[in-house]
Amino acid sequence: MPYQDLRAFLKDLKNAGELVEIARPVSPKYDIARALAKASAMQGPALLFTQTGTDFPLVAGIYGNRRLALKAFEASEETIHGKVLQGINNPIAPVDFKGTPPCQEVVLTGDAIDVTKLPVPIYSPKDGGPYITAGIVVSENLETGVPDIGNYRMQVHGPRELGVFSAPNHRFGKNIAHATQMAKQLRGALVIGVDPLTMYSCQVQSSDSTNDWFVAGGLRGSPVELAKAVTNDMKVPAWAEIVIEFTVDTNDQKVEGPLGEYTGYYTPASPKPVAQITAITHRKGAIFQGLLTGKPITENHVLKQIPFETSILRQLQAQFPTISDVSINSSGGVQTYVVIAMKPRYEGEARQAILATMAGNLHPKWVIVVDPDIDIRNSAEVEWAQSFRVKPSQDVFVVDRTAAAPLDPYTNGGYSSSVGIDATRPFGEDFPEVSEVPGWKDFPVPELDAVTRK
Repeated sequence: MPYQDLRAFLKDLKNAGELVEIARPVSPKYDIARALAKASAMQGPALLFTQTGTDFPLVAGIYGNRRLALKAFEASEETIHGKVLQGINNPIAPVDFKGTPPCQEVVLTGDAIDVTKLPVPIYSPKDGGPYITAGIVVSENLETGVPDIGNYRMQVHGPRELGVFSAPNHRFGKNIAHATQMAKQLRGALVIGVDPLTMYSCQVQSSDSTNDWFVAGGLRGSPVELAKAVTNDMKVPAWAEIVIEFTVDTNDQKVEGPLGEYTGYYTPASPKPVAQITAITHRKGAIFQGLLTGKPITENHVLKQIPFETSILRQLQAQFPTISDVSINSSGGVQTYVVIAMKPRYEGEARQAILATMAGNLHPKWVIVVDPDIDIRNSAEVEWAQSFRVKPSQDVFVVDRTAAAPLDPYTNGGYSSSVGIDATRPFGEDFPEVSEVPGWKDFPVPELDAVTRK
C-alpha cells in the first residue's frame, strides 16, 4: 500500500534510521539551510526541526538522495523505471474525501491569515526573502477546467501576500497567462506536506491536457483523496499538512527574487505577479516542509530525477524501442545533460535519437548516446565511451539556436545551442572486444569483505 500521507512516510523513515530529530532552537534564516546542505553533502538522513521559533516543526531532506527516493517508491534501482512506467501508463482517478478533511482541521480566513507564522526558510544569503520551495501549486486552465499540480517556488512578501514565479512554458505559467487573456483572476492553492508519490508525480512530464491527479493515483496505485478548498473550487489533497488558498492577478505585481535556483545560480529579481492569500487551512499539529535548492546536487534535483528520466524514457522508447535507459544528470540541474543507453538498429539512428531528445521539452545542451554495456550513471564509464568510441569530426555535432532550459544563466536572447555525441560503437564495423576481468563481482574474497564491513 502507498503512504497515505507525509506522516506515514516520516514514521517509516524514523524506524529505518533515516530521520534525525533536531530538538534545539534552529533559525529558519540560513541555519536550517546550512544543516540541510551538510546532510545533503554526506548523503545523510532527513532532518526534523522541532524548535523553529514558530508553532510548527519543519521537516526537510526527505527527498535528499537516491536512497530515500527509492524508499519512497518502495523500489530498487533495477525496478524503479518499470514501476514508474507502470504508474504513468495506468492512471487512477481521484476520489472525494467524505466528511471534514484533515487538511481543514484548522481554518484561518480574514484577519487570522498570516503566512509569516510558518517557519519558511531563507536558503541562500542573497535570496530576496523567505521562500516556500516544497509547495505544490494547484491551478487549472479556466477554459478547459483541467487541473495542474506542479512544484513552484513562492516568496513570502507579507502576512497575506506571496510572490509568484512560473516559467511561461510551464503549465502554471500558461494558466496565469490564459487567465490574463480572459481578464480574470486565477484561483489556486499551495499545498505543503503530502505523501511522497503525490509529490513525485508533480515532476512527471506530461501534456497540458493531462489531469495530474490521475497521474498521482497511478504512481500511488490507489486514488488520491481530494477535498474542495474553503474559498475556491480547487480540489486539494485531503491529507495535506497545510493548504494556502490564493488568487493571482498579473496586474498586481511586486519585485520577486533573487533565489538560488536549480542551476546553482541566483535568478535576478524582477516584478512578478502577487498571490493574495484568501485562506490558510492545516491539520492539528501540522508539519511544515522545506526543500533545499541551489548548486547541484540538492534535494530539488533528486526530487526531479526519477520522474524526469522515466517520462523521457517513455517518450523516446515509443520511437526508438532499443533505448534501454536514460540518465538526466543531477549535475546538469536534471535538465541540460542527458545520457542515453541504446543499441542502434541502423546507421544514424543514434543521431536521430539525439535530435528527438533535443526537440523535447527538457531543452538539453548535451545529449550523449552510448551502448547498453555502459553504466550511464557512472561518469567514468561514459567518459570512457566518449574517449574510445568517438571520432569527433564524425560523431560530435552542434545544433544552433535551440530552446534554452528555463533559468539557464548563459543564453543568447532566450535560445542556446545543443551538442550531440554519438558514443556508440561504429555501426556494422568490427570493433575490438572489451578487456575486463570476468566474474569479479561474485568472486568470494572474505578478507576484503571483512575490510569493507569495518
